[in-house]
Amino acid sequence: QVHLVESGGGLVQAGGSLRLSCAASGSIPSINVMGWYRHAPGRQRELVATVSSGGNTNYADSLKARFTISRDNGKNTVYLQMNSLKPEDTAVYYCRFIGSFSAWGQGTQVTVSS
Repeated sequence: QVHLVESGGGLVQAGGSLRLSCAASGSIPSINVMGWYRHAPGRQRELVATVSSGGNTNYADSLKARFTISRDNGKNTVYLQMNSLKPEDTAVYYCRFIGSFSAWGQGTQVTVSS
């Protein structure tokens, strides 16, 4: 099992930046994918970005210009740097782990004010 703990959410003005972190603990397969999804009110949960243990990244097309995903394999931590935030980025951001099994974090709220 893998336990995910997210941090870094909060309230920010439009145009600002936030950095989310997600630390994984437990029995972590060496080959895995970690990433971020988000769920805004009235919308379906959507992919933000993922990064594999080998460093391959995948982004939602609409976000790749402003968001950057990275990871520290030694710390089993994935990061999401979000720049030029917009009110429509307001959502609960969930960390996701995919290996021989999958897990979700509890979510962290990101609110962007106009």
